[in-house]
Amino acid sequence: MSEDTRPLPSPADDTAPVAAQDAAQTAAGPALPQAEIERLTEEIVQALKTVYDPEIPADIYELGLIYRIDIADDRSVAVDMTLTTPNCPSAQELPLMVEYAVATVPGVGPVNVSVVWDPPWDPSRMTDEARLVLNMW
Repeated sequence: MSEDTRPLPSPADDTAPVAAQDAAQTAAGPALPQAEIERLTEEIVQALKTVYDPEIPADIYELGLIYRIDIADDRSVAVDMTLTTPNCPSAQELPLMVEYAVATVPGVGPVNVSVVWDPPWDPSRMTDEARLVLNMW
């Protein structure tokens, strides 16, 4: 399988995430069409916006906890996410919540969620929407 992965911009950039695929054919067949990648990416982001840290009244996408979404030719999805702190009380449940949310998107294959610590999360990654909800102006 051939993949081209571009980094996911911070939600604070107010841009849609980028999930990219190599246009070359693989042993499994042709790469997903760009329109399908864009649809899946949009629907995955919408699903991620339904996941909330139980202690914070803002969704994990708006908090800037999602660093990367990668959709492979076989429709498997890899998500890199972080937590607000390594001592987060929800460290066990949030990755599972992310996995389940992404798996509900029609057309998505197996989902793998990795918790990463580089770069460390900081409040600058939050969107204006999250700042408003958390009264952090």
